[in-house]
Parts: sequence; C-alpha cells; structure tokens
Amino acid sequence: MNRSASLDLRRTARLGLALLLSAGALVWLAGCAAPAAQGSGARTVTRGEPVTASDEPEARRRARIRTELAANYFDQGQTTVALDEIKLALAADATYAPAWSLRGLVYMRLNDAALAEESFQRAVQINPRDPDVLHNYGWFACQQARYAQSTELFGRALASPVYGGQARTLLAQGVCQLRAGQLSEAEASLARSYELDPANPISAYNLASLLYRRGEAQRAQFIIRRVNNGEFANAETLWLGVRVERRLGNREAAAQLGQQLARRFPDSPQWAAHQRGAFDE
Repeated sequence: MNRSASLDLRRTARLGLALLLSAGALVWLAGCAAPAAQGSGARTVTRGEPVTASDEPEARRRARIRTELAANYFDQGQTTVALDEIKLALAADATYAPAWSLRGLVYMRLNDAALAEESFQRAVQINPRDPDVLHNYGWFACQQARYAQSTELFGRALASPVYGGQARTLLAQGVCQLRAGQLSEAEASLARSYELDPANPISAYNLASLLYRRGEAQRAQFIIRRVNNGEFANAETLWLGVRVERRLGNREAAAQLGQQLARRFPDSPQWAAHQRGAFDE
C-alpha cells in the first residue's frame, strides 16, 4: 500500500469514529438492567421455576438500581453524577460487574486510563463471560491502540450465544481494525455488522467509506445512497455521497448532493472542501 492510500484509510477511520461517537454507538450499557440471583441472601429456586424479582438479593437489587441510574446520567452527559451513583452501587454490592464496567466507561470519558483499566479488569474478573463487559473493555483497549487485545475481547463477546449486541460489537471491531490498518478484516466486520443491522447509518457509513477508499465505488454507492435518502444524513454522509457519484461519473447526482450539503451544512468542513474542489483528498 502506498503512503497516500494509507493516509486515506486513516482518515476514513477518523471520520467513521467521529460519526460513531456523535451517535453514542460504541459504549454498551444494556447489561446494567439485568438482575441476577447471585450472592448471599438469594432465595432458593425450585428447579424449573422462573427467576423473578423476589429471587434477587437486596444488596444486588440496590446495586442494580443505582447502576441503572448511573447509566442514565452517563447517557445524558452528567458524568460526575453518574460516578456518584456508581460509588453507591459498589458500596451496596462490590461484586456487581455492570457497575464496574460502567465505571470504566466513566473514567474513559474523564481520560483517566489507569482507573478505567482497573474498572474493566475488575468487571472481567467478576464475570469473564459477560459480553457487555467484554465489548466495553475491547473498545477501551482499542482506544489505547492495543489492537490485538481489543480483537480478542470483541471475539469473546461475539462468541456468547446469548449476546444481542453482535452488530454493535462488529461495528466497533471494524473501526478498530481500520485504525490498525487491517483492511480486509475491517471490511468483513463492517459488512457483517451492516448485514445484521442494515438500518444502522453508522455501520453503513463506515462500510461505504471503506469501500470507496478501496476503489469499490459501485458498492459504496448502493450503501451511502440509502443513508442519504433517510433521516440520518449529515455533512459527512453527503460529502461521501458527492465523491462516490463523481467517481462513477454521475455529475447530476453529485450536484444535487452538493446543493444539500451547502443548504444544510454551510459551515461544515465538508462544504469548505467541496468549494475548494478537494474531491480526492
């Protein structure tokens, strides 16, 4: 691969990452809401009897509720309040893995890698097969440029037979593989994520962007047109659409997308690039 192509692909990864983070797509909080009848105080359940709320120990219930509150605060950007709730959750039950995992995400946001690492390690020690925990730890490892570890953690999450977040983890894995320069692997991960969740504009954008950079404009066109014809089109997706259509010689379609870019995002760097004619940067 020449130096120009390498720079293009790194730029693709950065653009994809910006879109991912703007949509809050890579952190995973779903595990916070799952009760578990573990630990001291759990009621004995007759074989075949469904596990209900009454089977959950009181300490675990308090930890779960506090963690759910913390997740809501975290999602709203109230990081300090979220951290306070996590402290209360762990005071109630220090063996509740989702609380430790969320603590790791909080410290990631606060740029404290040491405490984030400690948090994720504790979560994995408590429940080494929790796919939500493994996903979050994998994303942290990717942020630290520990790509081999992130691949291993994502793989363990994806191997879980009860995991419902396959598309999201494949998306995160694909972005990390892009950043690591593993282009074939990235394409496979992003394509599978898109296959599982074709309505997700973030998977679609990342896959279309990679295909465009690799010279597969026809495939990129099919994907990015679906994004730009929907409600999630933004400056990045429109700009990619312009460049895809120009590469395919569809000047009228490119002009229409350029008009949308100018009208909807006149202050964006993408429109500035369009005005400069920087279609191949």
